[in-house]
Amino acid sequence: MLYPELFAQLEKARWNMADDIPWEQFDADLLTDEQAETIKMNAITEWAALPATEMFLRDNRDDSDFSAFMSIWFYEEQKHALVLMEYLRRFRPELVPSEEELHAVRFEFDPAPPLETLMLHFCGEVRLTQWYRCASEWHTEPVIKHIYSTLSRDEARHGGAYLKYMKQAIDRFGNEARLAFAKIGMLMAASARSSKPLHPTNLHVNESLFPNDTVQSRLPKPEWLEDWLTNKIRFDQDWESRVVGGILRNLSSLFGQTFESVQQLNRYRKSLVNS
Repeated sequence: MLYPELFAQLEKARWNMADDIPWEQFDADLLTDEQAETIKMNAITEWAALPATEMFLRDNRDDSDFSAFMSIWFYEEQKHALVLMEYLRRFRPELVPSEEELHAVRFEFDPAPPLETLMLHFCGEVRLTQWYRCASEWHTEPVIKHIYSTLSRDEARHGGAYLKYMKQAIDRFGNEARLAFAKIGMLMAASARSSKPLHPTNLHVNESLFPNDTVQSRLPKPEWLEDWLTNKIRFDQDWESRVVGGILRNLSSLFGQTFESVQQLNRYRKSLVNS
């Protein structure tokens, strides 16, 4: 069981919103209207941990260990939404998301294979780690820079926790798990070829609600994410290479292989299919 170990590790790293965020350093001259608007959209996006947790608990009813870990992940992800909203409440109260705007991103996700979903969210944490590092560099106001840096470190720790469950899955399910992880890893690492950044919040997850079945589609400004990445924080190819590299390095370690490119990972996936 991994939950007790992960609880202890993440408890040691946990930050306190009252004491560990330097609210007193706020500089109003360094926060633009454009930046404040992006914080609102990001807060709503983080709120989507709620339906994601409901999905995880539903699809992992036979795994009490992983379901217990969700208590940590859900708490910390909802705190991300809360700290962004607290920032707005203190300094731009007119932009605090309404309860209706938050509730709009709570909708049911279709059932999906648990192993593939696990890998999808691992890749999502790797990507968020870099998105938030980039966001911290883009912002000019010191408090929000600190917040994004803090969130980035949380996402990196969450990715490490998911990786432990991926290792456990390989011990239990062997090539079934390897194939699921390689398949999703290849998809997520090849996102540079896609017309949009691949992340759980902009993937279609409920066929009956299509096309309004992504988290991003339910935001007040559905086009926010692509604009934020492209025109605001400018998450360029150098940043994207860090995401791809992180996915490939972790899968290399996980599988005992060496993947220096998506093509090498794809060849490995094909070898699993044919084995």
